[in-house]
Order: sequence, then structure tokens, then C-alpha cells
Amino acid sequence: MNPRTPEFFAGQGLQIAVIGCGYVGLPLALRFAEVGHHATGFDIDPAKVAKLNSGETYIRHIPAEEIRRWRDAGRFEATADFQRLSQADAILICVPTPLDDRREPDLTYVVETARAVSRTLQRGQLVVLESTTYPGTTDELVLPILEESGLRCPIAHAEEVATDFFLAFSPEREDPGNVEYTLRKIPKVVGGINPPSRRAASALYAHAVARVVSVSSTRTAEMVKLLENIFRGVNIALVNELKMLSLRMGVDIWEVIETASTKPFGFMPFWPGPGLGGHCIPIDPFYLSWKAREYDFATRFIELAGEINVAMPYHVVEAIAEALNEREKSLKGSRVLVLGVAYKRDIDDLRESPSLKIIELLQQRGARVDYNDPYFPALHKMRHYDYSHLRSADIGPQSLARYDCVLIATDHSAYDYQAIVDAAPLVLDSRNATRSVTRNRQKIVRC
Repeated sequence: MNPRTPEFFAGQGLQIAVIGCGYVGLPLALRFAEVGHHATGFDIDPAKVAKLNSGETYIRHIPAEEIRRWRDAGRFEATADFQRLSQADAILICVPTPLDDRREPDLTYVVETARAVSRTLQRGQLVVLESTTYPGTTDELVLPILEESGLRCPIAHAEEVATDFFLAFSPEREDPGNVEYTLRKIPKVVGGINPPSRRAASALYAHAVARVVSVSSTRTAEMVKLLENIFRGVNIALVNELKMLSLRMGVDIWEVIETASTKPFGFMPFWPGPGLGGHCIPIDPFYLSWKAREYDFATRFIELAGEINVAMPYHVVEAIAEALNEREKSLKGSRVLVLGVAYKRDIDDLRESPSLKIIELLQQRGARVDYNDPYFPALHKMRHYDYSHLRSADIGPQSLARYDCVLIATDHSAYDYQAIVDAAPLVLDSRNATRSVTRNRQKIVRC
């Protein structure tokens, strides 16, 4: 018999297991510790586990003091021992869901995590997938793996259904670096495999967030997440395409968007850039397009938006080559400095950053490339790139003067853009970061 009911998860002192101690999982674990539960962070990276248990942080906007506070209070710890999942009341899965080299979903982390959970699954445990994915992942992929344990969680719509464990999907809505909308303030969407699972997950998240929004199924919750991010991706693709047209027409697209934003209804501003970054927006359109093919449905509009955004780093590199050519220089052999490798300003997150692709394309064309980023003193080997030999370069006036071109790829607020333009012989601005620069504007090329 199931020893836990959905109402059990409304109680205090729960044992919460969070799998994946990254930008999503770590804040979630600390939040549950803050509201009185015992949270254990599970991760396959022993270095992360050791840092967390030592009270150290590796995510800039999560202070070490917060980690130490809940560690010392006995409400937070980290481990790489997945056998300990059997001790949890609730297991929250926050693992990466990247694309493979063919831009198709790579659910390796989800599958391996589900298998680890299945090996220790106990009656009455609540399992929630938070990783962004296509509609159907929870019921088609995760559920059968969990049921290899011998326990059952039937897909049902009846309010009362016998279930050995609870399974739900609740998409993460983290926005790294956003101090206004923190985890506790963002409404949490929850969809269950069956009504008891939905109620259990809703009761759990009610401890941590101001509002829980229950939906009819895991597939609905999965589609909600995709809609949120595809909405942004499509609109960003639109302004990126308009930017490229405006550059040819001699129109300032940033002025156009700012002016259009004065309309009090029917318009929402989106801003162009060198490409999309972050874990969700560059990836989600491809997840849905891939799944749609199973239903003989072509998501042409979504795929086109994805193609435009993927092409933006190529556009930036072409703009650099053209600007150098106008100054009688070849891209091959030129020294290029990329300012900013984070995917957006003022954060230490470079997941899917367009800067990484831009560096690769510049190197392929023979440029000698350096980077500077105040949040990344050094780079490391990543899934698709190995820049472990690169260190953040000096951007003093003398150093900047030695580069043939400086590209503003990420508009960190720490940069003194007037000083950069004064010192560098040529500045390509992909973020409109130099809009307030008054001297030497003839050096600036927007791209």
C-alpha cells in the first residue's frame, strides 16, 4: 500500500532530493531548505559535490553564505551516491536536455537519471521532471523506465486512482541573474500523470513558490514550457531578420524598436543580437519540431525562426570580415577580441552562448582570437567546444590598440564602452552597447 498520500506532501520536514546541482537544481534545493525541509543535491560531478559540502559556490548569483547557512543548519547537503535516493520523499530531476550534433533531442541525461531513480524507487515517492523537453517525454519515456522497478503509476483522469508512486512534470522557469523574479515569485506550472500525482506535486511546490498553476496533464505542462520559449525565439528571430534588413537600408533598428515600444497596446519589444544563448530558447524550437514529425506535421514557422537565430553568428563573422576588408585588412591573420562570452549581460552562464560559435568561426577563417569576460577568467572544455587554452585578455588601452577589431558580443555593464571605442581601432557592436558613446563614433560598426 502506498504509505504517502498527496496530502502528505503538504506537511513539514520532507526529504527532498534534487538531481542536478546547476542553475536550476541548486536554487531549487536551497529554496526547499529555506522553507524548512531537508534538501539533498545529487550530482555526478564530484567537484561540485565537494564544493557544496565545503560551503562554496560555483554560480555567481548564488552566494556561498546561503549554501553554508543551510548546510550548517543541517537542511542542505550534496552527494554523488544515488543509492541515497531511496531515502527521499520527493525526487526532482533537473538535468540538461541538450541537442546532439544533428540538432535532435539528446535525452541521455534524462534516461540515465530515470534509470538511477528506478533502481531505488520506493512506494509513495514523488518524482518530478523539471528538464525542458518535448510533450510526451514524461509519460512515454520516464514512466516506463520508472515502472521497471515493478511499481505502477497509471495514466488516468479519474480523481481517485490507485498509484504506487507519483509522477509529474513541472517546467523550470529560472532566469539567471534576474533579481526581480526569483524562484519564489515565479508561478509554478504542474502537470501530473494522474490527478493524485498532480495534487502531490502541487502540494510540494506550494511550500516554495507564491503560486502553483495546475494543468490537466504532463503533456500540457511540457507544451507550456515550449510555448513560453518558442514565443521568445520566434520574436527574436523576427527582429534579427529586421536588423539585417535595416542595416542594408541604413535604418537604426534599435531606434525603431524603442519607438514602437511607445505604443501602449499590441506591441512587446524584443531585441536583436549575435544569436541566442541559454539552455532553453536556442533549443526548444528544435525539440518541438522533432516531435512534430512523428505526427506528420511540419512546424515551418518555428523551424524558420530557429534557422534565422542559428545563422546570426555567421552574420556577425561576415560583418567583421567586411569591416576589416573596408580597412584593407584580411580576416585571416587579423587579431580579433571578443568582448563577452556569457550568453547575456552580467551573468556567469555561457550555455549555448553565441560567442562560442563566433570564436570557432573566426578561428576557422584564420583569425587570431582572444576574449575578455569579467565573469570568466578562463574557459574550459565544453560539450561542443574546447577553449581550455584561452584566458580572459587584458582590455587596457594599450592592449585594445593592438587588436585589429573588437567585437562586443555580450554587453556587460562592467565595460566602459567609451574607453573601449577610444582605444580600439575598430569596434563591431552586436548589442547596441555603444549607443551612449559620443567620441570616435566613426570607429563603430553595428552588426
